[in-house]
Amino acid sequence: MYKRYILLLIIMITLPAMSQVGELRNNFAIGFNGGINYSNVSFTPKIKQSGLMGFGGGITARYISEKYFAMICGLQVELNYTQRGWKELIEDDSNDEYSRSMNYLEIPFLAHLAFGKERGARFFINLGPQIAFLLNESEKFSDPFTDTSTTERPIIEQYHKDAEKKFDYGIVGGLGLEIRTKAGNFLLEGRYYFGLADIFNNTKKDFFSRSAHTTILGRVSYLFDLKK
Repeated sequence: MYKRYILLLIIMITLPAMSQVGELRNNFAIGFNGGINYSNVSFTPKIKQSGLMGFGGGITARYISEKYFAMICGLQVELNYTQRGWKELIEDDSNDEYSRSMNYLEIPFLAHLAFGKERGARFFINLGPQIAFLLNESEKFSDPFTDTSTTERPIIEQYHKDAEKKFDYGIVGGLGLEIRTKAGNFLLEGRYYFGLADIFNNTKKDFFSRSAHTTILGRVSYLFDLKK
């Protein structure tokens, strides 16, 4: 049920960016982005984690269609390569370490709402749905690693278990600062991604009822205007 409420909220926020009720603009810009991801996977039953660092980057296209009072409205789409996954916090005397890196091709579709001047600094909000496709994954075990057949660790089903769902979707939101200059537009942004899809099957007969990504992202972008 919560998924429906979240998607409805996205639609309510993105519709003003798609409608043309203010002073019209026709600004199209493209560029590239890159930054750091801090990711976990939300499991039920819960697996304690310390977070996994990774890289994310790709290309960005943005179209600004209008200015409504002090708010600049537009749409933004990206094609990114991103590293996600999780690193477990194993709190026993084994000194074991485990992490899984999962590499995705992701496509966010964002409403872009900005506040500020045509030139100089302005603050912005990005919000919308995101889809992604799993490219590959890898597990990393410490050496030595406790034999899971003899351990008393409460949850071991994730070990040597490949992702069963390659398609991922969720919502992403970000806040940032853009500096617009004659040499181009420089953006600094922090984002949060909340996954609505699970990486493992979640039927009643499966062990995990939830296994969805959550990611904090820090991004730097450079865009140049093709049409102002």
